[in-house]
Amino acid sequence: MRRVNGTALIIAALVATLGAIAFPVWSYADRSGTGPANLAAGSVPTRWGPLSAADRDLLVKVRLAGLWEIPAGQQAVERAPTEAVKEAGDHLIVGHTDLDRRVRSAAAQLGVELPSQPTAQQRGWLQELTDASGETYQRKFANLLRASHGKVFAVIAQVRDSTRNSLVRQLATDSNQTVLDHITMLEATGLVDFDGIANGAATSTASPTGPPPPSGATPPAPSPAGPSGDVSTTSRPSPLPPGRIETGRPEPQM
Repeated sequence: MRRVNGTALIIAALVATLGAIAFPVWSYADRSGTGPANLAAGSVPTRWGPLSAADRDLLVKVRLAGLWEIPAGQQAVERAPTEAVKEAGDHLIVGHTDLDRRVRSAAAQLGVELPSQPTAQQRGWLQELTDASGETYQRKFANLLRASHGKVFAVIAQVRDSTRNSLVRQLATDSNQTVLDHITMLEATGLVDFDGIANGAATSTASPTGPPPPSGATPPAPSPAGPSGDVSTTSRPSPLPPGRIETGRPEPQM
């Protein structure tokens, strides 16, 4: 009997010890400041599933995109000297007119307030386009819009992957298809500065972890940087002539 009681006490002590160790792990996800806790705190229930802060941010970004890209597209159709840029502008008008209708419908059902004016930065981009003309205008148009679409592409994909709201999921799907179409049309103009885009992305990403260059391959010598940090067009082949337009790297507002 004493042996049995002793064994029971040992087992009880072990269970208590394991419970004390495991409890912080079980309860960690519910602690304030953790990812799951922040997600829960920023989400509200809807009939289509929880609506997170990231979901609401996507709705606002899609609306803002239409508020400046529709006027930019209309300007391109009216002013661009080449058909390729006019066609890209037409795709902006058609795509964002449709997306704007969809996002306003989703926001009304989800109770999300949407902006009615572009941001100050977006108004600045529109003014840049208004002040330019000819070839300068075309290059500004292609690169401003391409950089903006490229940055928001990853944002849409992230929301599409993680959202628990079916309305937002469908909007993200529609937005992804529209943004890819616009990227394709802008690149088809032949005016996009891919070196500038790559260099801009490289400054905000970690070192690559992919496979090394092929054996025996000689990496290209780095091109000298210009005053703004972009690679100079005078030392490498480029679709842009010397004196290309520096558009900067727009924030992800589509």
